[in-house]
Amino acid sequence: MPVSISPLITLSARDNVAVARSPLTEGQIIALGSQVLTVRDAVDAGHKLAVHFIAAGTAVLKYGQTIGVASRDIAAGEHVHVHNVVMVPSSAEHGAGSAYQATILNTQAATFQGIVRADGRVATRNYIGVVSSVNCSATVCQRIAQHFTPERLHAFPHVDGVVAITHGQGCGMAGSGESMEVLRRTLQGYMDQPNFSGVLVIGLGCEVNQVSGLLQGLAERPSGLLTALKIQEVGGTREAIAAGIAQVELMLPIANQATRSTVSARHLTVGLQCGGSDGYSGISANPVLGAAVDLLVRQGGTAILSETPEIYGAEHLLTARAVSQEVAAQLMARLQWWERYTQTHHADMNNNPSPGNKAGGITTILEKSLGAVAKGGSTGLMAVYEYAQPVKTQGLVFMDTPGYDPVSATGQVAGGANLICFTTGRGSTYGCKPTPSLKLATHTALFEHMRLDMDFDAGTVIEGTQTIEQAGQQLFALMLATASGESTSSERNGLGDNEFVPWQLGAVM
Repeated sequence: MPVSISPLITLSARDNVAVARSPLTEGQIIALGSQVLTVRDAVDAGHKLAVHFIAAGTAVLKYGQTIGVASRDIAAGEHVHVHNVVMVPSSAEHGAGSAYQATILNTQAATFQGIVRADGRVATRNYIGVVSSVNCSATVCQRIAQHFTPERLHAFPHVDGVVAITHGQGCGMAGSGESMEVLRRTLQGYMDQPNFSGVLVIGLGCEVNQVSGLLQGLAERPSGLLTALKIQEVGGTREAIAAGIAQVELMLPIANQATRSTVSARHLTVGLQCGGSDGYSGISANPVLGAAVDLLVRQGGTAILSETPEIYGAEHLLTARAVSQEVAAQLMARLQWWERYTQTHHADMNNNPSPGNKAGGITTILEKSLGAVAKGGSTGLMAVYEYAQPVKTQGLVFMDTPGYDPVSATGQVAGGANLICFTTGRGSTYGCKPTPSLKLATHTALFEHMRLDMDFDAGTVIEGTQTIEQAGQQLFALMLATASGESTSSERNGLGDNEFVPWQLGAVM
């Protein structure tokens, strides 16, 4: 006989709310252990229901943690959401390093088919990049990349494509300081990306962000795979397009020599993203990704957790896992920077969740953050990086980024991520070149509804047909297959050419 599955998901014995596995109707009777619960009003799937009486002013608990306080008395069986819950500052205690445990590496080595570069780094894709130093050269970069259609690249089967990396900055800004440092670091991170076999940099000529500055300090590439030009020097737009096409044509035969070989999974660096989250994100896709991350870290690989505003209120779960007091302090320093930053711009850290998040069942940033942190699995936090800094530490690390997905993922790719794993409950279609992006649906209905955009169904956890650990093993296998060249949904849909969005700080002058 099939096992009956409760319409409610209870995440901790401490919780006074549960999550609707499927839509609940007013008057529906639910058996919850020895308790019989009457649903007092309709509750959408992924939303919360009070399982006990919650008095006004007392904590609402999910994941065994406070996600807000009741703004009025909430009866058992009542829908719990923005109409009766308000945000409160996190009061969780920080025990820096108290939960840290050294990772024991798995003796059974996992591998993938990667592209080993001349400097020993490993790529998962083989693109040529056309990078603009300033917005003024963006159209030239795009025209050059657009010239190399699949038909023109047919003779170079080992080249995945030619990608224009363009942006809206590079001039009208100070030539030094934080804003320019972040832009240059991000561009240089892409120019150094192992997934680019060759790079052509194009400037206008008179911009603040000079090409010569971008070329300083880059990793060495084989001869002919790093070159630059300036539109004003070559004679104008049409001349620059023609010259750029000619330079890329010289790179193609060299780039096409790349071949895949068996490499250890320790060469995989995965950027962790969540966007369009819903009430299931912290229950299915995020912890499933966390389970896969644990498997990766135990192979010596690296995972980059980011989106600083979306760990706000859950940072104590990360500082407790910090390898040192210094790492915990670095994480807290970034959060304090964000508190000052939002105050300066007359905002606050609870400007999240978004309308889509709320429609999906997320009530406060505390609730969203507690679910988002689950992407990082359970291993130690080994390092904290600023935006777009090169990630050199193995294991789970944190990179300070905004919560806006394209900006956050851009920083991770600049830091060296050669794979992105992106969880979504509302249906993000994010693609990312030169780094492949896997989309993980939090529930099966979304996976089926957007089948051509989703890569993995974590809804099996909601439906009770897989455990988090089983789904995590399946996802880890997909990550290795993708790193070996298996295409993602976004790649098959031709997405990822316009998602380079560097974090813009400072004044535009």
